[in-house]
Amino acid sequence: MTTVSQSTPPKLLDQVRDRIRVKHYSIRTETQYVQWIKRFILFHGKRHPRDMGPKEMEAFLTHLAVEGNVSASTQNQALSALLFLYREVLEMEVPWLDKVVRAKRPQSLPVVLTKQEVRAVLDRMGGVHGLMAAILYGTGMRLMECVRLRVKDIDFERGEILVRDGKGAKDRVTMLPASVVEGLQAHLKTRRALFDEDKRAGMAAVYLPDALDFQSAPSPQPSPARGEGVSKEWGWQYVFPSGSYSVDPRSGEERRHHLDEKLLQRAMKKAVQAAGIHKPATPHTLRHSFATHLLQAGYDIRTVQELLGHKDVSTTMIYTHVLNKGGRGVVSPLDV
Repeated sequence: MTTVSQSTPPKLLDQVRDRIRVKHYSIRTETQYVQWIKRFILFHGKRHPRDMGPKEMEAFLTHLAVEGNVSASTQNQALSALLFLYREVLEMEVPWLDKVVRAKRPQSLPVVLTKQEVRAVLDRMGGVHGLMAAILYGTGMRLMECVRLRVKDIDFERGEILVRDGKGAKDRVTMLPASVVEGLQAHLKTRRALFDEDKRAGMAAVYLPDALDFQSAPSPQPSPARGEGVSKEWGWQYVFPSGSYSVDPRSGEERRHHLDEKLLQRAMKKAVQAAGIHKPATPHTLRHSFATHLLQAGYDIRTVQELLGHKDVSTTMIYTHVLNKGGRGVVSPLDV
């Protein structure tokens, strides 16, 4: 009896996942892109994307905006997923892709808290969540940059924090506020005790950035310094860990991940309400407040741009609009 080996090509969504991982996109981007591509295919009766064109894409995006009532940013995310599918996965030469119009995002000013409002919120947040909120406001970090912070990224001697793999996959340095040093050092002592417990249980390994994650890469001479050894080092541990282990959706490994950012979002929402503040403030509002208060203190906009990690100074310029008192800094004639 002869056995015929048949090479079955991977399914389309598996090809999408593989390509995303080759390009080192985040797990969040992978989840969102796969979801949008799947919805696009189902919307058109499970037709293969190779058999569809601009009309089908525009119909889908219009459906999202009109019937799904999604925001412009969400619609653009769906478009980005489809562009990735055609260009990176299917590798199709489709000139019409460049003519697909992106939804125009509304130009809105960021929500900013006053210094008194920030203090009122922070005073109503305790424990780990309070420490994280203070770091967000004191450094201008994004929510996920704080959540993914590693022990080795904090330099107490130099008074700075390395923001690793920020937006645009770029590293940057920001200040370590002196007012959080004592609380952060106390937190790290507790964190070290948890790390020691994980080591005794054989569960000290953590996820490593792509450039350092050798576990899936072949090595002619395996070394403790590679992969598994590095992932169990104290310096690579998350500063703010999860309270339990979870399974990595990519590797299938069970290990301790970082804290769920939703917990901080909920804690801040409660603190904002308790402080009697009626602005739609979120953890990201603390970043906006950081930038605005630095500009109010007289720091130049280029310095603020570098601390925030903005690629273009025009992005940072939005905070100059928030600085204007009243209508563009003009005193009302009623008050003259």
